[in-house]
Order: sequence, then C-alpha cells, then structure tokens
Amino acid sequence: MASDEDYASFLEKANQDTSSKRASTQSKTVKTKAVDTEIPPSLLDVEEYYMSDADQPFEPVSLKWDGDGLPSSGYDGDIASINQKDFDPQGQYKTVVDAVKQAGGGDVAFFRAEHGSTRIEYYIIGLDKKAGKIVGLKALAIES
Repeated sequence: MASDEDYASFLEKANQDTSSKRASTQSKTVKTKAVDTEIPPSLLDVEEYYMSDADQPFEPVSLKWDGDGLPSSGYDGDIASINQKDFDPQGQYKTVVDAVKQAGGGDVAFFRAEHGSTRIEYYIIGLDKKAGKIVGLKALAIES
C-alpha cells in the first residue's frame, strides 16, 4: 500500500494542467487576494472542504471595507450574487455559514466568481462593522 505522501504526490501530478501555456497562466489567476487584515479566530477554526471535482478547503477572507453594508452591486461580469440555496442546496455547509455569521455579526452574502469554464470560487461573507472589514470564507470549485 502506498504512503500518504505518495498518494498526495500522485494527486498533485494528476491535477497539473497539461494543456497550453496560456491555460496554465489562467489557472494562476484563480487565486484572488482575500486577506489584508487580521482574520477572526472563528474563521481559522473551520476545517471544511467544498465538495467538487477538486474538494478544496475553505480559506479565510478578511478585507478592509468602508461601506455601510455588504456589497450588492457593481461586480465584474464573472461575479454573481447567489442565494444560500444556490450555494448549499443540501445544507451540508452549515458550519461554514455559522462561522461567517459569528465573525460578521449575523448577515451573510454569497457570491460565485467564475474563472474560465470550470473553475469557480464561492465566497460566503459577512460584515464586521466595528472593525471595518468584510470577513468570511471562500473555496475553489472545479465543476466539469
């Protein structure tokens, strides 16, 4: 039986993009800046994975924000506001949503950002008005 390291190495190689150089450049743009302020401890404790073709972990979001409420308009064409049912039809990400509600003071917004035809980032965010920042979690999904 192979070791965990061998299996992880296999998965890394299997997930490498073997198409053109342009495609590998595109995959590098999927990582968006999601942290420029201190991350609330409740978000650091979340150890959940978004289930897709890639099963990626949720990562913290903590960005300075001087608005009075959560963003609701003015996004790029590849970013859409979605509702909780669109993000989590079976309710399997309750822990994720609850952690964001706790960190952000209750209200939560959901966004879907497309990066090409199969790579999507899901954002679950709340607003920490006292600290003047948007906080939450994001996950990369591969949807083929």
